[in-house]
Amino acid sequence: MPENNDKRTCAFEVCQTCTSICCQDAKPPLTLKRQKIIKNYLKKQKPHVENPFVQQQYCFPAVDKLGFCLFFNKETGKCLVHLVKPETCRAGPFTFDVNFQTGKVEWYLKTPAICALAGVLRENPDLLRVHFEVAREQLMNLICDLDGEALRAILRIEEPQTVKMGEENLPREVTEKFERE
Repeated sequence: MPENNDKRTCAFEVCQTCTSICCQDAKPPLTLKRQKIIKNYLKKQKPHVENPFVQQQYCFPAVDKLGFCLFFNKETGKCLVHLVKPETCRAGPFTFDVNFQTGKVEWYLKTPAICALAGVLRENPDLLRVHFEVAREQLMNLICDLDGEALRAILRIEEPQTVKMGEENLPREVTEKFERE
């Protein structure tokens, strides 16, 4: 069943008019659970997407020759798997880091210079709060569901032009996962 957070976020109207291209060179991480959700969704919707995932240091949606996500429809500007898209795509301009020394998840918001939605959210505290709740939930699920190797790989990816929004304790299950490794 699709996870539908569309009514709790505002991204599409803003993203549709944006000139930045989040769906190019992004490679959002996919957990095994998310891969299964997307595969099932694709079977039901029947768009033909051959070899939808790539596994390197972590799993992500395959990309075309120009680096666009295979789920991005360049003609419509819409995602083929929008209703079940990856957690980082749902989070939009929010991202995270994990500080293993302090045991904290640190939350960041991209700057308006690289994300129009971030600018809209910064201007509207209520919208920011609502979108952050969705993003936090999605990103925390990702952090908890990724294996240690994949999480370490995505934490090495630089996220320039972000502003720290806060932090919270890393869930015990994640801390324990890394202690065992």
